[in-house]
Amino acid sequence: MDISTVLFAFSLTLLAGLSTGIGSALALLTKKTGTKFLSVTLGFSAGVMIYVSFVEILAKARDALTSALGEATGNWATAGGFFFGIIVIMLIDKFIPSTANPHEVHTVEEMDGNSEHHKTNLMRMGIFTALAIAIHNFPEGLATFTAALSDPHLGIPITVAIAIHNIPEGIAVAVPVFYATESRKKAFRLSFLSGLSEPLGALIGYILLYRFFNDTMFGFIFACVAGIMVYISLDELLPSAEEYGEHHLAIYGLIGGMAVMALSLLLFSTGK
Repeated sequence: MDISTVLFAFSLTLLAGLSTGIGSALALLTKKTGTKFLSVTLGFSAGVMIYVSFVEILAKARDALTSALGEATGNWATAGGFFFGIIVIMLIDKFIPSTANPHEVHTVEEMDGNSEHHKTNLMRMGIFTALAIAIHNFPEGLATFTAALSDPHLGIPITVAIAIHNIPEGIAVAVPVFYATESRKKAFRLSFLSGLSEPLGALIGYILLYRFFNDTMFGFIFACVAGIMVYISLDELLPSAEEYGEHHLAIYGLIGGMAVMALSLLLFSTGK
């Protein structure tokens, strides 16, 4: 496999992971959380991920698997991979304590408090959230990396969607840590580092799996990626978007994300 393609895929994964730092910066540099903006962008990210999962990624998975395994077996493998991806990310979410869920909505306004007990609880929340994000982003890193490795043009919109999805995760870490320590540097550092699990997931996954990369492996991983992205969108992004803002803002963002993704895929296919 061309080393430049591998480096490009890894660079996209790194950018997606480190976008937690953007969320951290937004939280630390403002006195009020821009909830309406987050609502639209989270909905947009969900729209991109849902559309590309069903229209492009799952189709590529089916093509690869039916080509390698035959039509009947390939279709079963595609469906199996899709739901396997959902089960993996569902189990990860299940074992994350609800108090440390990186997709729980925390705003700047709600965190202010001066008691030592309050600060201790906030610090604990921030640390657990950072660990939860690190665990949660590991398979996302492999998903982003694999998509970019197989099709660099497809990897770019997926990276953008994952990056948008990571911004509120950065906020979820930075806000409680800042109000616990009163240190912007500590809050930003912990938030920034939590995003490194995404490129780490890509690196470890590549080291373990690169010898087995073929049509069957790519097809199954792509099916898993589609399942992971659909689950993230329905279970995390859309509920968070609605909590941050109004229902219609989340849906407008969702439709906008789908439209942008559809347009980019149509323009790309036309240019082939």
